[in-house]
Amino acid sequence: MTVRTPRSVSIAGADPGIAPISALPGISPSLVAALARLGLARVQDLWFHLPLRYEDKTSVTAIADLHVGERAQVEGVVEAVERGFRYRPQLKVAIGDASQQTLLLRFFHFNRAQAEQLLPGTRLLCFGEVRHGAQGLEMVHPQYQRLSGDDVVIVDELLSPIYPTTEGLGQKRLAGVISKALALLPPAEQLELIPPRLCAEHGLTSLRDALLYVHRPPPDAHLGQLTLGHHPAQQRLAFEELLTQHLSLKRMRAAVRSRHAPALGGDGSLRQQLLTGLSFELTAAQQRVSAEVARDLAQSKPMLRLVQGDVGSGKTVVAALSALAAVESGYQVALMAPTELLAEQHLHNFRHWLQPLGIEVEWLAGKVSGKARKQALERVAAGASVVIGTHALMQEGVAFAQLGLVIVDEQHRFGVQQRLALRDKGKDGELGPHQLVLTATPIPRTLAMSAYADLDVSSIDELPPGRTPVQTIAISNARRVEVIERIHVACGEGRQVYWVCTLIEESEQLRAQAAEVAHAELSAALAGFKVGLIHGRMKPKEKQLVMDAFKAGELSVLVATTVIEVGVDVPKASLMVIENSERLGLAQLHQLRGRVGRGALASNCVLLYQPPLGQLARERLQVMRETNDGFRIAEKDLELRGPGEVLGTRQTGQLSFRIADLARDAHLLPAVQQVGERMLAEQPQQTERLIERWIGGAARYVHA
Repeated sequence: MTVRTPRSVSIAGADPGIAPISALPGISPSLVAALARLGLARVQDLWFHLPLRYEDKTSVTAIADLHVGERAQVEGVVEAVERGFRYRPQLKVAIGDASQQTLLLRFFHFNRAQAEQLLPGTRLLCFGEVRHGAQGLEMVHPQYQRLSGDDVVIVDELLSPIYPTTEGLGQKRLAGVISKALALLPPAEQLELIPPRLCAEHGLTSLRDALLYVHRPPPDAHLGQLTLGHHPAQQRLAFEELLTQHLSLKRMRAAVRSRHAPALGGDGSLRQQLLTGLSFELTAAQQRVSAEVARDLAQSKPMLRLVQGDVGSGKTVVAALSALAAVESGYQVALMAPTELLAEQHLHNFRHWLQPLGIEVEWLAGKVSGKARKQALERVAAGASVVIGTHALMQEGVAFAQLGLVIVDEQHRFGVQQRLALRDKGKDGELGPHQLVLTATPIPRTLAMSAYADLDVSSIDELPPGRTPVQTIAISNARRVEVIERIHVACGEGRQVYWVCTLIEESEQLRAQAAEVAHAELSAALAGFKVGLIHGRMKPKEKQLVMDAFKAGELSVLVATTVIEVGVDVPKASLMVIENSERLGLAQLHQLRGRVGRGALASNCVLLYQPPLGQLARERLQVMRETNDGFRIAEKDLELRGPGEVLGTRQTGQLSFRIADLARDAHLLPAVQQVGERMLAEQPQQTERLIERWIGGAARYVHA
């Protein structure tokens, strides 16, 4: 690949990459502050501040040759100008060129001075996206510059990179700073941190050449390839970024595993009593995963295990058996869930199973206050065997006597700091508790290989017998009346129904039916049947009363927001309607659907959508209709939405990628793992430098 070598600049010191950005020539304090907002402090941070996309301003396209959807540069003369105020102010400028065609430039944000500069006869050089308009092809808010009558059009020599930036820092200024930093790139052998023999074994090209190419692609670069991230230079950088993440997670695992943990073997008596008292038998998958957890707990090294299983696969009973291993050994268990609703569901299950065994289960959530909170804290400090709660478990003032096992449900909803804060509540820091992470969102293999490289992964890949597959259909909102009639029939047969809305109150901005409006509508349409309402803004006590009434069969229909996504188990509920289903992601749709089909009744899920459907929404609904397999849905979700969305909102300490894409670059992961294992064993110093290069300040979490 062709690379353009920058003009040399010198900074005193052996390693220019670790020099502060302020050492570069012509960098003002205000610019240093703006770059710091982007997390850029050292020269090497600028080397690895990679473009989001590219613009091709290396040529001028005739208006006659423009195609809708492409971004292009055109030169033309203003032929007509019109200022309109229908609906909102707008400025329309028609330009023509030698191809005898016209292009409309449309501006919605403009001032008088700008309008007065764009007079008929003015030459313009414009760049923007070509769209269909009512009067032919147009560009909305293009970049442009005025040319004098005899100016020669000068095009760019290279493709123009577009970087992530911040307020007050324009692309041109940022590109100038990065150019100064690139002039300090050391020779290839000095820059490379992956050992040469490993580079050769895996066909890795020069890192220096790759950096220069992505920052300064030549005019003949394949823009489509660069846009998709498939160019060899981008793949070389993606490999190193994935390698760094893998190494950091492995180092985190090694740091945790270097601590001691209590060996939680126990005599098995409590576990056997629980199994004997259950009204069901464990599936083969539950037995296998329970045995894997038990083996880990019996070691004096901290367990780090993720148990994933589809909705209703029985993760909770596996967690209860794990908790009993700790209790039998004289240690405490803390179970943390992201919402009070989910935490209360765990509390209900654990008390139902453990109280007959003589084990009290303590409750500690945000709504526990005053005297009740003080007493709960005293019991926890005195050695209460099992404590269940929300993030309140991690707050200051919560002290455990001997914490041996931490169970975290739906970990992706917690930040790294939160999870580590609970882990650090081990006895005086001498012993680190074992960690068991549960998730009802099956994780695609590619994601597990990278995002969870610090955890051992167990899968409960089998549903309990008697669970009925849910039949799913997608119906336009235009047929809403038919759906309500179907609900009327279902209620008449003694079945219970969920009606899920995505908003609490009416909103003009979003075309979503509010839960309160739907509740009023269904109450009127289903005379003779009781309709309940639950949403996130209700007080916890109010929510619990409604849920208890629904579970008891006192309500035929429950209108709810997505607050019922997890943690609700009503076996008689066999029909679910999800409004505006096109607005939800696959994982959330699958979680919601998992609330029905929990008993022997044939169950159905109706996906109401507001037409017209976009392509992504159409694909999501099609997948939901085709399969109930959570793992297949997870793979499709990764393909459609990307890893950041599948893992949930990005958290402090969780790596965000600059160039790698787990869905796109999954083929690199086997080689990444091989190189990672070799480097950890043979090149620990280079591992540290790689982490410092790509992660920088966030690397402190790796030591946690």
